[in-house]
Amino acid sequence: MQEYERKQLLERVEREGATVGADIPETISVQGEEIDLRTFVFEIKRRETVPAGERDRVEQAKRNLRRERLERLERIEEGEISREEGEELAGSIIGIDRALNALESLGPTDLEREQQAKQAQDRKRWMSFLKKALGREDDGASRRGR
Repeated sequence: MQEYERKQLLERVEREGATVGADIPETISVQGEEIDLRTFVFEIKRRETVPAGERDRVEQAKRNLRRERLERLERIEEGEISREEGEELAGSIIGIDRALNALESLGPTDLEREQQAKQAQDRKRWMSFLKKALGREDDGASRRGR
């Protein structure tokens, strides 16, 4: 592969809109293990949030995909590869990026914790409102104006 071809491929995968219209690969080999990537991403995405039991699995998948992306990018940057191999690697990197974008855009991962935090904030606001409405200060002083 010529150096200018290598630069073109690297520019293609780093382009901001590279994933627009790109497909998530059906399967991908990550560290020697075949993964049904498209099925996994769509299975997770069809839920509105990541269930508690799946959180670790999704985070591990994202880490593995990032690692695989980096390894493939390094092969384009430094490897002795043909133009065809470079094209395949670039296409797979863009597919990995598409999958990562889909996984990163998932909603909040811990609804229970978020709900508890909202309830605590609501209680705090309510108590503050009541104290003001009853004319009591935070230190427990009695009503004003008497």
